[in-house]
Amino acid sequence: MSGGGEQWGALLPEGLLLLGAVAGLLVGLWTPQHRQARVRWVVTAACLAAAAVAAARLPGPGERVFDGVWVVDTTTGVVRVVVALAVPVLVWLAVPTLAGHPRETEAWVLMVLGGLGAVALAGAGDLLLLVAGYLLASVPLYALAGFAKDAPGVEAAMKYYLFGAFSGVLLLLGVAGLVLAGGAGGYEHLAGALPGASPALVAVGVLGVLAGVGFKAGAVPVHFWVPDVAAGTPPAVAAYLTTVPKIGAVAAAYRLVDEPLAGAPVDVPLVVAVVAAASMTLGNLAALAQTHLLRLLAYSTVSQVGYLFMVVAVAGRSALAPGALAVYLAGYAVTNVGAFAAVAAAPAARTITDWATAVGRHRWLVVSLVVCLLGLVGTPPTAVFVGKLAVFAAAWDGGLAWLVVLAAVNTVASLFYYLRWFAPAFAGVAAAPGVGEPGPGSGPRTAAGTAQRIRPGLPVGVLHAAAAGSLALGLAAGGWLAVVA
Repeated sequence: MSGGGEQWGALLPEGLLLLGAVAGLLVGLWTPQHRQARVRWVVTAACLAAAAVAAARLPGPGERVFDGVWVVDTTTGVVRVVVALAVPVLVWLAVPTLAGHPRETEAWVLMVLGGLGAVALAGAGDLLLLVAGYLLASVPLYALAGFAKDAPGVEAAMKYYLFGAFSGVLLLLGVAGLVLAGGAGGYEHLAGALPGASPALVAVGVLGVLAGVGFKAGAVPVHFWVPDVAAGTPPAVAAYLTTVPKIGAVAAAYRLVDEPLAGAPVDVPLVVAVVAAASMTLGNLAALAQTHLLRLLAYSTVSQVGYLFMVVAVAGRSALAPGALAVYLAGYAVTNVGAFAAVAAAPAARTITDWATAVGRHRWLVVSLVVCLLGLVGTPPTAVFVGKLAVFAAAWDGGLAWLVVLAAVNTVASLFYYLRWFAPAFAGVAAAPGVGEPGPGSGPRTAAGTAQRIRPGLPVGVLHAAAAGSLALGLAAGGWLAVVA
């Protein structure tokens, strides 16, 4: 057992994130309204410092601190780095929407706290810390979803909160079941106690806990909030809600299956595999019918959970799983943020037709969007391609060949709805309107009016940077895998 100072030192990245949230709140309290931009710089500096510390420690050996409650290993380190880099990017992506808001400071602080909750989920080595991480990754985001206080935002926040409360109850029920079955909440203790516990009690615990982390990840069947919340919030907020908590939740699910549930008298890998299959299939099928861009991307994120849960299903059963998880999480975060940045770049365009008309003279914007969307499909040489290839290899190695075949079919299917988005814009013609969607030139969000509303600042910069980052991570995947595998 490490000394007290050493244990706190192991959580320095988390401490820097917390310090950034507190410092940002204090600076905002003593800063005039027209200079609230200072808070953005404070939280950005804190996040970058946390990312630097976490990256420096990433190749180090794993350890458990505070009696095993918090696990610091490669999975935690990857989530630390990805979240600490994603949060400031999303903060600046949200500037055109939230800058000048009377509660601007609180928005940036909520983003940092939600990121800290995602890291806590990933590092949880005890069921009580899992619950605490769930709450920290949920409560600030309920407020963030309804921050605009408009009708869509209020509806989104209400749906998000109701689904979160219901899933939280299921999580607590699952935690109670596992504690009753195993006699304690620590993962190490549960790993030895659950194999001899009551199968019925363990089954209740497994289903409840998976429902909780599945909600944060946006997995089927607790995914219904995702499209409504994404469509009811600004693109930058939607990007945050479908990226940051998902990273922590997937890592938490991986650790649960790998440690306390590895020897459970319930076929947990099969349950997770079924969830993965349902998520990727239903997400893709629903996305095929969408013309609203945020809803399309929302269902796309549901399908991506399916691919991520493939590696969760083989946690502890394949030596390829840890590296596959790390690469896919990083690639997904970069690419998903880029796709939502494309929507933010044309703030008045919310449908495929509107967007295709709006970007008629912005070819490089379309090129970057193509890179991001083909990256989500898993096209070489993007980061998600490397991650998806690693996930498929891990799932095959773990004995889930049927799931790999289904995932390959879904990957091909996903190409169709991404093509429906970028092909018309790339060709320079408007897309055919969907059912109930007005044609070009028939409203304030279309035709020439929309074409003049491309936002040339931060959203476009984030889109180009995400496209470049996806390619860079894909081309440098060998070195990345060498560090995290």
